[in-house]
Amino acid sequence: MPDAENSNPPSITVRLVGHEREPVAIVENFAPDPEALRAAAARAAFAPDPRHYPGIRAALPADYMAGVHPALSEVMREVFGFTRGARVLGANFAIVTTSPEALSLEQRLPHVDALDPGRMAIVHYLSPGDTDGTAFYRHRATGFETITAARSAAYFAALNADLAAHGQPAAAYLCGDTAIFEQTGVIGARFNSALIYRSRVLHSGAISAGRELPGDPRTGRLTVTSFLAAA
Repeated sequence: MPDAENSNPPSITVRLVGHEREPVAIVENFAPDPEALRAAAARAAFAPDPRHYPGIRAALPADYMAGVHPALSEVMREVFGFTRGARVLGANFAIVTTSPEALSLEQRLPHVDALDPGRMAIVHYLSPGDTDGTAFYRHRATGFETITAARSAAYFAALNADLAAHGQPAAAYLCGDTAIFEQTGVIGARFNSALIYRSRVLHSGAISAGRELPGDPRTGRLTVTSFLAAA
């Protein structure tokens, strides 16, 4: 990949989401050569995700993290206050492909990726023209917008009670308010932009109703999803 100085430099803005004012960093021009990443994705071997992601994943080029490091390190330091670096727990190309009727219960609800405040999530959007981004939520019964270790038991007990009272959500991607959750914000995708936020924030992919979900990296909702643990 070319050096970052040979492309448009990254620009960083911060949005504070919900009553809890959790920061979400929005980085434009996140990678120095997004077209090279798209070409790499077109050659990659995708396979179904064995965990909770509703689609397929593939390995990244070995130099991906080096390319995004300047912007990422600035965000981690200046926005989140992590000054001793971070360990990469996982990073992959990802494409949402699961049809709405095939979604599990967990995939129809907002989720968190980890409870520790030092765990971070990154979604890097690589589909030109695609605006389906990421939405953030508040659990109505508890008022929680983040799930910590101290809140976990109370949250899941209340969520189970909600599901018993209201029934399971329809077989669809979550989009907007429901009887159980209130959407606190949605940030649309932009080509070669990235969202960086704490993994404990309740969130969900903002997938438009009725959209096609092809598995081809050239036409599907191609992203890079990464998870970090701050030192």
